[in-house]
Amino acid sequence: MAQIFCIANQKGGVGKTTTTVNLAAGLAKIGQRVLMVDLDPQGNATMGSNLDKRKLDLTVYDVLLESASVREAAVLSENCGFHVLGANRELAGAEVELVTLEHREKRLKAALAAADADYDFVLIDCPPSLSMLTLNGLCSAHGVIVPMQCEYFALEGLTDLVNTIKQVHANLNPDLQIIGLLRVMFDPRITLQQQVSEQLKDHFGDKVFNTVIPRNVRLAEAPSYGLPGVVFDPLAKGSQAFIEFAQEMVERVQTMKALGRKPAVV
Repeated sequence: MAQIFCIANQKGGVGKTTTTVNLAAGLAKIGQRVLMVDLDPQGNATMGSNLDKRKLDLTVYDVLLESASVREAAVLSENCGFHVLGANRELAGAEVELVTLEHREKRLKAALAAADADYDFVLIDCPPSLSMLTLNGLCSAHGVIVPMQCEYFALEGLTDLVNTIKQVHANLNPDLQIIGLLRVMFDPRITLQQQVSEQLKDHFGDKVFNTVIPRNVRLAEAPSYGLPGVVFDPLAKGSQAFIEFAQEMVERVQTMKALGRKPAVV
């Protein structure tokens, strides 16, 4: 059974796509079967997985409108080692088209269920807004991974996201919970970031991942080459941190399975 996780944050520019593609590559490096789903019409996660979004025959748009299955639309990124259910600008039109359809917020969930045995992990890169696309991701997922910078404005955005997850948990997806908060673009030399990091650990406890992703030039350069940092420069500090994070994710999933999922979202 695939473990399905949304990488989400209602604040933009916090490293959601970087987290998604590098976690996917990290999991693939340690032997996991991974599907990365790009739910953002900009298609950055698709391009960052060494695929040209303009040349895709089928995308997540076709899957949401039930004109293709996940197995038909998913493409293997050979350089990265994982499958990609890509996106391009036509996905923006899905927002309007989904509004009139039945079970519009659970279309992705139904599609992923048909490919459940094919993967160990499904990672969904969500847009920053709470849209019908994001709602499809949240309704599909077992949990949410929240990448965030250790800054005070990020804490305000986290409050909004927690409230959204609680509403989806209560009304649409009782399996949904926050799996963990991932501290990204972290610079230990900045006192403010250390303070916010401590506040997160005090308030959320073991919901904060042990792994911290440092601010790293090689991670920032990698998208211009169409690759995750983990593939572009495996020895860089940021890449090593994402491989460590992938291992922590596998361990956390194993613990969840052993203990059974908790109904609480935070």
